[in-house]
Amino acid sequence: MDLVNQFLTGLRARLSAEELDDLNTAHGAAQEDIDTLRAQYPDCPESLIRLLENIDGTYWRKYGDKEITVCILGSDVEEGRYPYYLLSTEEMLKSSKQEEDVSYLLEYEEEEEAVDPKINSEGLLPGKYIHFSDCMNNGGTSRLYIDFNPSNLGVKGQIIRFLHDPDEYAVIANSFDAYLQMLIDGEYVYLSEDED
Repeated sequence: MDLVNQFLTGLRARLSAEELDDLNTAHGAAQEDIDTLRAQYPDCPESLIRLLENIDGTYWRKYGDKEITVCILGSDVEEGRYPYYLLSTEEMLKSSKQEEDVSYLLEYEEEEEAVDPKINSEGLLPGKYIHFSDCMNNGGTSRLYIDFNPSNLGVKGQIIRFLHDPDEYAVIANSFDAYLQMLIDGEYVYLSEDED
């Protein structure tokens, strides 16, 4: 079983009945959107393409008459328990056109650790990253990126997690494949309901 199918099989087994019903409404991205993503980002990971061919977003995404909001991704925030949405191909193309400035965090000595040294000090430049996921708080608190322009300490295609207040940019995986494997190995802990 390939990595994306392994991820999706494990994901579906852990979703609530309602979330699974919503996710089953989803379909893959239009071929023209996939082609545009590949053309604009030739280094786009094949595993992201495969994921989008199955599910073209879960972030207030309308499929036919039904709108779904299902968190299917995670990160390292809150010991991996903080869930994220997958953006649609169209949303990725639109939201990856802005510069993500990190210089404000590099200006002060006490903020030195706020930007992972694997991240280029110029920040995330248009055309050099893909913003693929927003956290459950509509992306205001945390976002995930694939970075194609790392520092000399980083790796092209590394996964960056932005966290707000206090602001921080950290590399959480060396590739999108490694990121998916991290979620699988973490047993999709971000889908677990806290029992108080």
